Amino acid sequence: MSASLPIVDPSASSHPAQRPLTGNVRGKYAFVSLGCPKNLVDSERMLGQLHQEGYELVQEPEDSDFVVINTCGFIDHARRESMDAIDQMLELKSRGQIRGVIVSGCLAEREREELLAARPEIDSLVGVFGRDSISNLAEQLLDGLEEQRTVFRPAPIRALSDTDRLRITPRHFAYLKISEGCDRLCTFCAIPKMRGKHASKPMAAVLEEARQLAESGARELVVVAQDTTYYGRDIYGESRLSELLLELQQVPGIDWIRLMYFYPMYIDDRLIETIADSDKIVPYIDMPLQHVNANMLRRMARRVSPEDTRRLITRLRERIDDLVLRTTFITGFPGETDEQFEELVEFVQASRFERLGVFTYSLEPDTPAAKLPGHLPDEVKAQRRDQLMAVQQQLAFDWCKSQIGNALEVIIDRPVDESKNVWIGRTFADAPDVDAVAYVTGRPRHPLAAGQIVPVEVVSHQEYDLVATAIGAAR
Repeated sequence: MSASLPIVDPSASSHPAQRPLTGNVRGKYAFVSLGCPKNLVDSERMLGQLHQEGYELVQEPEDSDFVVINTCGFIDHARRESMDAIDQMLELKSRGQIRGVIVSGCLAEREREELLAARPEIDSLVGVFGRDSISNLAEQLLDGLEEQRTVFRPAPIRALSDTDRLRITPRHFAYLKISEGCDRLCTFCAIPKMRGKHASKPMAAVLEEARQLAESGARELVVVAQDTTYYGRDIYGESRLSELLLELQQVPGIDWIRLMYFYPMYIDDRLIETIADSDKIVPYIDMPLQHVNANMLRRMARRVSPEDTRRLITRLRERIDDLVLRTTFITGFPGETDEQFEELVEFVQASRFERLGVFTYSLEPDTPAAKLPGHLPDEVKAQRRDQLMAVQQQLAFDWCKSQIGNALEVIIDRPVDESKNVWIGRTFADAPDVDAVAYVTGRPRHPLAAGQIVPVEVVSHQEYDLVATAIGAAR
């Protein structure tokens, strides 16, 4: 039953920042973490708190006293995945194999009492901003108390602290969440309803967390937020992402800084120069654009024009050498015509994005887009997604071919199973989990290891993935 779920592996979650459990174990628990990197940071914070309070993380839910499920509520597919996980764990509870189920995260925040009414067997429900109560709820559950089944707190003025995490990423990279929530009012998106308005972490708090992550072995920081380029406007009255990046580069032990979730509106010349001039910020920007047709952008309330988008892409490519742009688009948004979709296809062909994802429009009942006229059949949405991805596939393959013969650096993630001295890593062009990988063959006298950064020569590619040979000493 548990094999299909993203259950946290205890063997992957130990690192020097966490003290070992001492004394009596207060209880055993399993943890299911779903959703985006921002949600993963919340999971790591809850894991850290449970660890510090003496609870032991186990791999198999059947071996635990209780299970925590940190859910995603973003789109229909994610909600179904979360409900499937809840139902699997409640089935274990009904058979007496575990004592309780705690549900946290975005789905809990979004549905609240409706979720409890639909699944009354859930023991506790914890909203996004109630996550720091997780150890109290665990104690109540194991003590047989029902004092507080739900914990929902208002969105904070400042983003919650994410220090003292029990990390579940590989030791050499970590996600650094610099803000919470979003002030954008995109008509298709329910995130502001779940995560609240934009709230930045003070710069000193971000830097403290970055130092802690580096001390625990992280060499690559993946900077995430709902709206990264908006960082600091609520605290300082202006975007301070450039200043934050300059400070992050000074953190000892950090070699790569990767930038995700750039909203295009607040990318100014200073930020571009900061990225271009850095030897630690990799030339990679994740900038979800969603569409390029002017009418579609207005209906989405994106507050950017096609002309602004094209000019921005030109500026980025002119100033940042070897830039890799990742973006996402939505096909089948309400009212999208054949002509508007063709405009999007032509834009993708002309822009030659190195990395691109496509989502079919997901009707979210509590969003403005749900009330728009012109909703399209699912088969039309899917056909347009497949067509756009076919265009992107050839562009991605062309980029891979252009890298053959080039010398690059790869950060090593893990060995290839049952292969001798072959490793899976990532170039600057590849964010964890969402992009391609590089297969690297090491030199016999210089074995590779996870977390090393090694110079390689690209010799071929297998569809989206590069194939390379180590050519120098790892660092």
